[in-house]
Amino acid sequence: MSTLGELERATMDVLWDRAEPMVVRDVVDALADRDLAYTTVMTVLTRLAKKGFVRRELDGRAWRYAPSATREDYVARLMFDALSQTGDRQAALAHFARAVSEPEAEVLSQALAEGREGGQR
Repeated sequence: MSTLGELERATMDVLWDRAEPMVVRDVVDALADRDLAYTTVMTVLTRLAKKGFVRRELDGRAWRYAPSATREDYVARLMFDALSQTGDRQAALAHFARAVSEPEAEVLSQALAEGREGGQR
């Protein structure tokens, strides 16, 4: 899976925070503090579409962009990619499990129990 560059991540954060698809102008306005050119944001969104991070649909003469997956899905994929880089996934998972806080451990335990109940592995 490809990772996001800094500007791509900022653009995705804008899209993830919005409930509906956005046109380029909306994204430019949301990133106003960065003083980016319209064409720069358009290029970033086009690149994100080619990478599969966003989907786009034509609305009149403008493209509307929306995330292809949630922020949580993206982070989970990053975690799986990181696990695939180790020679010992079990050791890495055990180390991770020992490092999480008690509330985080509860979330993991609950998610594992729900996954088993639903027949997922």
